[in-house]
Amino acid sequence: MEATARETIFRTCSLCEATCGLAFEVENNHIVEVRPDPDDVFSQGYVCPKGVAIREIHHDPDRLRRPMRRKASGDFEPISWDDAMEIAAERLIDVRQRFGADAVGIYYGNPIIHNHGALILRKALLEALGTRNAFSAGSQDTSPRFATSYYLFGSSLLTPVADIDRTDYFLCIGANPLVSNGSALTAPNIRSRLRAIQQRGGRVVVVDPRRTETARMADEHVAIRPGGDAALLLAMVRVLVDHDRVDYDFLHGWTEGADEVLDRLGKLDVRAAAEQCGVAPETIERLALELADARTGVAYSRVGTCNNRFGTLATYATDLLNIAAGRLGRPGGWMFTTPAFDATLITRLPGGDGHGRWKSRVRGLPETLGDLPSACIAEEIETEGEGQIRAMLTFAGNPVLSIPNGRRLAEAFEKLDFMVAIDLYVNETTRHADIILPSAWSMSEDHVDLLVSGFSVRNVARWSPPVVERATDERGDWEILLDLIRRLGGGPTGERPLDAAIGALEKVGYRWHPTKLADLLLRLGPHGDRFLPWRTGLNMDKLRQAPHGIDLGALRPGLERVRHRGHRVHLAAQPILEDLDRWLADLAKPRPDDEVLLIGRRELRTCNSWIHNAPSMVSGRERCVLYVHPDDADKAGIEDGATVELESKVHRGSVKVHVTDEMLPGVVSLPHGWGHAAAAPWQSVAGARPGVSANDWTDDQDVEGVVGQSILNGVPVRMLPAA
Repeated sequence: MEATARETIFRTCSLCEATCGLAFEVENNHIVEVRPDPDDVFSQGYVCPKGVAIREIHHDPDRLRRPMRRKASGDFEPISWDDAMEIAAERLIDVRQRFGADAVGIYYGNPIIHNHGALILRKALLEALGTRNAFSAGSQDTSPRFATSYYLFGSSLLTPVADIDRTDYFLCIGANPLVSNGSALTAPNIRSRLRAIQQRGGRVVVVDPRRTETARMADEHVAIRPGGDAALLLAMVRVLVDHDRVDYDFLHGWTEGADEVLDRLGKLDVRAAAEQCGVAPETIERLALELADARTGVAYSRVGTCNNRFGTLATYATDLLNIAAGRLGRPGGWMFTTPAFDATLITRLPGGDGHGRWKSRVRGLPETLGDLPSACIAEEIETEGEGQIRAMLTFAGNPVLSIPNGRRLAEAFEKLDFMVAIDLYVNETTRHADIILPSAWSMSEDHVDLLVSGFSVRNVARWSPPVVERATDERGDWEILLDLIRRLGGGPTGERPLDAAIGALEKVGYRWHPTKLADLLLRLGPHGDRFLPWRTGLNMDKLRQAPHGIDLGALRPGLERVRHRGHRVHLAAQPILEDLDRWLADLAKPRPDDEVLLIGRRELRTCNSWIHNAPSMVSGRERCVLYVHPDDADKAGIEDGATVELESKVHRGSVKVHVTDEMLPGVVSLPHGWGHAAAAPWQSVAGARPGVSANDWTDDQDVEGVVGQSILNGVPVRMLPAA
């Protein structure tokens, strides 16, 4: 047989939000090399270590290629696709018929945001199941952002972006973009972008309990007590009021409810807020005035701000600060993208967007963007009664490691009548599944950045072709989901009349494909051709002819994308005002002097838990260690490299210590996504360096007050001598 010539295929990375352009060298349907694409219109030759590791993940011998069925022994055996899909559908239908639709729960992991087929089919799957017990990774890191955007701007997916390419003052709170590559801030090679701010005479200020990688390159690092973000940000707004730096013309012209919010902030004592956040009042005042007086400036906050006790209020306060300083919708400030693929069009469909429309059965926690807080999954499985979850479907997620009190959840999964997982691996979660349905993974599917283009610091559009051909017995994620949806009695849109029409067309040769719907969104979007032959706008054919992408220009000024009437921002939503009142009352509560607070940490070579089986991602120094300040180490009698017992309300376990002055005294840090001992029989690389799960120490009963967000930062712990 004649050997296939080597071919270069250009594609964006789908492992994180940076969406860097990659060049794949492929020979004989094998990925030989992965390197950065120097001609990509957005990343321009930048790539992080994760992007290069895609080759290892695709060819990983531990990755599942055939459906698996769990045996009584707990091990797995391969079965056919027909048998696997039949078992999955029949068992889910049986549970639904016997106990009701809400007896089936579903959990989506965050890889879904890089999978346009799965995103498009999400509504159809929920409609086919009929359940309200839907959960996702969003309640670990993003639900506060979704709810805030919904109330302020009229769409959960309408998120302002820091225009870092044109700003002169970048205030970064609770984020480490040099490691995350940007979160709700799609900005490849963000180090160079931040350096550019400094080179043009601007300032970069990082607020974080740890002197992070981003803080080390910044002009200033401000250490803050975990959970103090709302205090800092709201106090800064109060400073702007006191110093007459508020842009009242903007407030009165483009917002509603501003007076009601500012009246409440009139009760705020800046010194009390400073005491709560651990930042001196003088520093708070200086930061606020620097932001207001800079030629252009923006405050950006992310995961560290979201997943603490007042996460939604702190996220709202970030928007409020930018609005009060007159930075919303202005170049160099807090701006909206004009994405080629406008995902907010999907949320505008009936039932697509909202907050608090229904609540969880046991604790009454509210839904956000259709999902309930994941912290309540275990209790919804354990607690008997109508609506008890008896079957579970997980898609590309590992909630045993990613949600609070994962050990409890693992035990709860064993009590289910049935569980099916769509995943590449047997991991800490899927090992509990009765059936595992492995996808061919993204390298054999085309790809568009349907969601993350809405967070981009520049408007770009790119289509990615498949890199390799999949085997005849492999299926894509969307094909697995669509097969399951149809076996459950649904169709690809979740709208019965439209699904019936698609079914009729398929009988005469039409084949539904998610990229066809993506093309519809593209053509109807702000840069699309609207199906008019005389327009010069975009369609999928034009994207396919641009292997390095199409640059659509800088972010556009204005508030035209705000969904409320008159494009006005609504500042006084009742749930947020009520939380503001709770926070003001909380200011008077004393703070323990001797408490130690646990926060999370992200590593550059980590994308949650699922790429730890790639050798290059876990090589070198040990990363799953507890960072401890020297003062705290001295108090506890701990030396660098020692093992200690870390104890919280819900767990006590051993962990190795690294003593470092980059931590704020009284704060310790563990990276998330580790704890692979249970999956060692199926993941040889991850199992050899398992680490521990930081979320074993977090409490699933302790959640944020507006959206029920998991509190993963600021967890009280004690360090004890190792046994």
